[in-house]
Amino acid sequence: MEPVTDATVYIVDDDADVREALAWLLRSRRLLSECYRSAEDFEAAVLQAPPVVSRPCCLLLDMRMTGMSGLSLFNRMLERGEIEAMPVIFLTGHADVPTAVDTVKRGAFDFCEKPFSDNALVDRIEQALARSAEHLAAMQARKAVRGRLDELTDREKDVMQLVVEGVPNKLIADQLDISVRTVEVHRARVFDKMQVKSAVELANLLRTP
Repeated sequence: MEPVTDATVYIVDDDADVREALAWLLRSRRLLSECYRSAEDFEAAVLQAPPVVSRPCCLLLDMRMTGMSGLSLFNRMLERGEIEAMPVIFLTGHADVPTAVDTVKRGAFDFCEKPFSDNALVDRIEQALARSAEHLAAMQARKAVRGRLDELTDREKDVMQLVVEGVPNKLIADQLDISVRTVEVHRARVFDKMQVKSAVELANLLRTP
């Protein structure tokens, strides 16, 4: 797996020694990190500063902290739909493992039990960053498709819908009460604006997840 570049690993832990050790580990693997001593600080500095995620990232989150717990922060992120773009890896003690397993079922990326293996943790961080990058790429693809669709006129959208359904030009002309030549012109403009070369390619583009 190719390492993800221009990514950030957020570390949220109320133990300064843990934060420092994790930051050092990530620096040794050429990974950028930002540290926060509480869930409240992290939420105020990162999650409430739009755009929430503009580049690949993941969150190393201590499950038990003073103030807002890691679990509470995770639940808030889950409700806001933030964990796809920012996968969460919990750092847990043995007593927290059952709870950590439950959070994975609910969408957390993984959990690492303390004391954890440096190599295993970094491997999972890199995998989480890869997932974040994939999610952001998909979001950008959807945004690009929406932008192209916005450039279409209402008539072009009508023609496009019938083209995608496989309706021949002559039947499109009959249904829309326009000439076949006009259909051909609109069809060509749709292909040009949507940056495709065929009806199949257009249909696949509109199914972009």
